[in-house]
Amino acid sequence: MTEGNSPAVAGAKRVGFISLGCPKALVDSERILTQLRFEGYEVAASYENADAVIVNTCGFITPAVEESLSAIGEALEATGKVIVTGCLGERPEKIMERHPKVAAITGSEAVDDVMGHVRTLLPIETDAFTGLLPVAAPGTRADAAQPQREDTRHGDVFAPSVKLTPKHYAYVKIAEGCNHTCSFCIIPKLRGLQVSRDAGSVLYEAYRLIAGGTKELMIISQDTSAYGVDVRYRESEFQGEQVRAHLTDLAVKLGEMGAWVRMHYVYPYPHVEKIVELMAQGKILPYLDVPLQHASPKVLRAMRRPGAGKQLDTIRRWREICPELVIRSTFIVGFPGETEADFQELLQFLEDARLDRVGAFTYSDVDEADANKLEGAVPQDVKEERLSRFMEVAQRISAERLAEKVGTVMDVIVDEFNDDEDDAPGTKLIGRTKGDAPGIDGQVYLFAGEFAGTVKIGDIVRVRIEDSDEYDLYGEVVETPAWKPNVPQLGHFGKH
Repeated sequence: MTEGNSPAVAGAKRVGFISLGCPKALVDSERILTQLRFEGYEVAASYENADAVIVNTCGFITPAVEESLSAIGEALEATGKVIVTGCLGERPEKIMERHPKVAAITGSEAVDDVMGHVRTLLPIETDAFTGLLPVAAPGTRADAAQPQREDTRHGDVFAPSVKLTPKHYAYVKIAEGCNHTCSFCIIPKLRGLQVSRDAGSVLYEAYRLIAGGTKELMIISQDTSAYGVDVRYRESEFQGEQVRAHLTDLAVKLGEMGAWVRMHYVYPYPHVEKIVELMAQGKILPYLDVPLQHASPKVLRAMRRPGAGKQLDTIRRWREICPELVIRSTFIVGFPGETEADFQELLQFLEDARLDRVGAFTYSDVDEADANKLEGAVPQDVKEERLSRFMEVAQRISAERLAEKVGTVMDVIVDEFNDDEDDAPGTKLIGRTKGDAPGIDGQVYLFAGEFAGTVKIGDIVRVRIEDSDEYDLYGEVVETPAWKPNVPQLGHFGKH
């Protein structure tokens, strides 16, 4: 359950919220929570205090579906009033088969539909003085007509003001849906084809976040490299200029704001080289999250993935442009038809590419995915054995890459305190380098040293790296430079 952000009001309607799935779903949750607060609902921190519960589900792979169904059942048992939304909501028959007593089911991004069901389940008494005022989406321009569903779905006028992340970082979704037809994936069926936001909308959201103290922006979509294709890279206004809805143009403008800008879900299209050039210039973080999935051309063709057989050449070009580039990727082991020779090709790719951050999972059937029909199913015990071998190689390479950083001084953003009971406050900290995204990559365990008690969560500090292991770094703070973005800070205008 998410924690409540509003003070208790006698008689107020309280809505519990469970957010599951990827960062893209988290942004949808932030939008719903923003609208809940805007309309006067409180967010309950526990089932005991909730009059109803919204469950934002994931429906991508079988374990995620089971987790979502389990969460729905738990919420039903606790409150009896549950609204289901998100990816699994696009498959209402699957939900109703297990939980026929849910109050309502909506699909992904359906902020207006969710709120309609909330109002029906938990009507708020209108005030005699304010009850006739119209309800509009937060962020709507004063001169704008009521936004259409497609506008609010994709954030053109509905950037969230409630965040589920700490103040110092945020996810910014630049597009929804996907145009790819990967055989193992049903995202286009769940979330539709790609719909990109205007660049001006994205940039104004980023500007507002940085003005409010956000220091790191994670740029996300299903296929970030394809941003703007569906709208033919149309221009939109940002601070008196026209900016194309193209990833390169967007990255240039984001880089000018002075915050950490991190790119996720980047397919290896040719124009990504321009993004890597910006990284080499220090405009955005030297970090790419590239979902490669496999290395065998035969398996990649069966997956219907682009760029089969060219990944290694692409990675080498990127590193020539920006030697400090950190690359993270994910892979599927045991895809139908994968032979031992295919798997050995994947292991050799790991050795040659020396990726910094690697995640992997065994293939599992996804309802309605085309891959279910492929021949050559790999036995589960073989999948698990290959996954174990894969992770041994990936772990060794990660340890070797991190060991190269020992003795260097790196910028680290502080995420949390790590004090023991006997430590003076602020003595130990946990943070991340520019090469680590929250929740999925490694961490840096810090001694604050002479800066104990002065370093705050969200600060960016300079750290001497003194040790490393398979996934994490260890060091000591040596400097606490002032953060100076190119966006005026709220409450500190003129002091940036």
